[in-house]
Amino acid sequence: MPEAQESMEHLAQQVKTALEAADLAAYSEFLDPHVHWGPLENPSVCKNRRQVLTWYERGRDAGTRARVSEITVMGDQILVGLKVAGPAAADSGDEVDRWQILTVREGRVVQIVGFDERGDAVAQIVDQ
Repeated sequence: MPEAQESMEHLAQQVKTALEAADLAAYSEFLDPHVHWGPLENPSVCKNRRQVLTWYERGRDAGTRARVSEITVMGDQILVGLKVAGPAAADSGDEVDRWQILTVREGRVVQIVGFDERGDAVAQIVDQ
């Protein structure tokens, strides 16, 4: 496995571990200070590490929990599948599927884009 691919696979596993443990301190280590987060139609809802972490903290404090259902490296991006439970799933049953694309530059996540459907997330990766 080429070194860059191996490095991305290692980062993906670290991201998975941090997300599943809801360990925001560990997750923050992977985020670029100027990371952007948001849905595809507005990918700059959060414009820096602190805002992204605050968004996750608010969800955690409101009772939202997520477990990683998939983690796939695709070039310089990581596709993260999440099973989300809590207030975000209140209208849909016990949990809902959510997807995120994490774009990595120089070993740090510089952008996180959220999707409701896996197909939409994969299409966005393919289109880049």
